[in-house]
Amino acid sequence: MDHLSSSQINLYLLCGLKYRFQYIDKLPKPFKSSALLFGSAIHSALSWLHDQRQAGTPDSLERLYKIFDADFYSQKVEKNITFKDGEDEMKLIAMGKEMLGFYYQEPPNEIKGSEMRFNFPLVNHRTGESLGINLEGYFDLIEADDTIVEFKTSAQTLSQSDIKSHLQLTAYGYAFDLLYGRLPRAFKLVNFVKTKKPKMEITETYRGKENFEAFFFLVEQVLNGIERKVFLPRPGYWCRDCEYAAQCPIGKADAQAVKVTEEAGVLV
Repeated sequence: MDHLSSSQINLYLLCGLKYRFQYIDKLPKPFKSSALLFGSAIHSALSWLHDQRQAGTPDSLERLYKIFDADFYSQKVEKNITFKDGEDEMKLIAMGKEMLGFYYQEPPNEIKGSEMRFNFPLVNHRTGESLGINLEGYFDLIEADDTIVEFKTSAQTLSQSDIKSHLQLTAYGYAFDLLYGRLPRAFKLVNFVKTKKPKMEITETYRGKENFEAFFFLVEQVLNGIERKVFLPRPGYWCRDCEYAAQCPIGKADAQAVKVTEEAGVLV
């Protein structure tokens, strides 16, 4: 293993067993959840919009919708998509376009870079200690005034605690400091909330050197667990959308329990 990404770190912390299935065993995924499809289509459309704006090329809301549609349907062709109970595909598409409309109407800021790849050695900013592995990923957006912007889709409003502990933003700040030799001016989280009445929430937050040192410590512990082959399962609501439920002893036990209760006519 020559690198870690913030998504890998997040997955290991969420469920070590799923991390093993995905990154160690490399098991094929039989399906993709509608949440992942939706988020990917939103990101693709926003990436196109930012590229147009940075290049000074004309854009339009209609064209933005077409980019969203194209990505949405191409994913459906490539993967078996699972939708949640009661979820309507056309309503999901309409929701995505409504959210993109919210963002399109926001006054645009000058852009330094969009979907910028980074790959840096994981080093303690204070001591210079190296983990011997790189941090790899992409900045969603960096504005010209050195504001880092992260785009997220979620089912609910994020709490201040969620935003404060958002690992992706910390990883971005850590990489920005290594790339430019200075702290970002600000961190901005744009959250597209998939509630009955869709909304877009923009929150600014803070990250400093102390956060980067804490991030280094966290990654060090994750790497130690991976190297020692510690892959603990962690049951939770996220199990409902897990692609590896058929391989997971906990997932199989839950499926059997549901089957038995349904056959017995028991409500749980």
